[in-house]
Amino acid sequence: MNAKKIAIIVGIVIALGAIVGFTVTQGNRNLVAVQTAKATQQDLASNVTASGEIKAKTYVNVGANAMGQITHLYVKEGDHVKKGQTVAQLDNIQSTASLASSQANLQASSTDASAADEALRNAQADLKRVQADIERTKLDADRAAELYKAQLIPKSQYDTARTTYESTAAGLQTAQTRIAQLRASRDSAQKRVAQAQADVRRVGDIVSKTVYTAPFDGLVTNLPVREGETVVMGIQNSPGSTLMTISDMSVVTAKVMVDETDIVNVKMGEPAEVTIDALGPKKTYKGHVTEIGENAILRSSGLSTSQSNTGSQEAKDFKVVVTLDDPPSNLRPGLSCTAKVTTAAKSNVLSIPVQALTVRKKSDLDTAQEKRKKKMASTEAEGKKVDDPEITGVFIIKNHKAEFVPVETGITGATNIEVTKGLNTGDEVITGSYRVLRTLKNGSSVKVDNSAPKPDSTSS
Repeated sequence: MNAKKIAIIVGIVIALGAIVGFTVTQGNRNLVAVQTAKATQQDLASNVTASGEIKAKTYVNVGANAMGQITHLYVKEGDHVKKGQTVAQLDNIQSTASLASSQANLQASSTDASAADEALRNAQADLKRVQADIERTKLDADRAAELYKAQLIPKSQYDTARTTYESTAAGLQTAQTRIAQLRASRDSAQKRVAQAQADVRRVGDIVSKTVYTAPFDGLVTNLPVREGETVVMGIQNSPGSTLMTISDMSVVTAKVMVDETDIVNVKMGEPAEVTIDALGPKKTYKGHVTEIGENAILRSSGLSTSQSNTGSQEAKDFKVVVTLDDPPSNLRPGLSCTAKVTTAAKSNVLSIPVQALTVRKKSDLDTAQEKRKKKMASTEAEGKKVDDPEITGVFIIKNHKAEFVPVETGITGATNIEVTKGLNTGDEVITGSYRVLRTLKNGSSVKVDNSAPKPDSTSS
């Protein structure tokens, strides 16, 4: 009898266990597995990252200013040069000979001008002598006239004095005419001197263009020519020969192309970190934004939109220049680099993972009673459009259920985003999976599973 009672009790326990197990199993089937994270206080920085290349802030392409053969190259690529240092020489035999001829012509013209000046001075002295003689002979003629009138001298003596005066007065016109001629000759000689001087300057300029000097202290970063080659200057739309490029590497910049969607966040003076591929990804160099392009550049062609005659919906970039604060000495123009510009930074702000943010329409969050009221209202106002705004928020865990909470956000970091309103420190927010967040309903029962997610065999 005791054994029979024990068997009955065991059977009842097993049946109850089966019922409880079945109930738990059925309950778990209705639970949604989610991953979660805590809302925490941390430092956030919003960055814009772009790629480009290293460039010297100041550089010059030394181009050919004359046609000729390179007779001397005094530098090689990689050499440091000083301002005014001669770096190249073109053949200048003909231009030097022309300069010598022009200088000789100038000297001869100057001599002629000096002779004309001297002749003019002599003529002016003769004029003064003639004027003095006129005064003297006039006095003699006047005195002779008075004496003749008083019958103190014969008429022949009076006639001689008068004739002498008239002859001397006639010489005045001759002297004045000669001065005018000599003055014109002097002016002509002076113009020939000015012409010769201009010719000397012209030929001297041609000679100077066969000698090339460094415009500033810098580094020869490109030397595409060799001694013996012939270079030409540019004509109209045809570019001339480039002898070399000299770069001032004391101020080095990173010229990067920022996507049009990020350029609005970049401001002058903002700090940046630059990594240079050739020096390794772990080395970063501090800098700051010193230039922001105003024109969009087509990503496919590299042309500014202002140079394009047709509209385009293709991706565009904007030029941003970051000046390095302390560039290393081994930098070379053209090295590939990446700049990370810090557009905003905040300390100790409430933040959550970016992937926790989701969007729901207001109708999806209404209770059953609210939905019935709206249905009745829509029936009464049939034909009228009813607004159904989207709300940005997160799902938090509350009593083992997912509760949608609208939030307001601030700056975005690499993986986290600032929450300015709607959450408290320590709130547990649902971060995934993406498939769950996309379809999760407000009030759904959930279970937390923060183990490493298994690969999705259905994904391709």
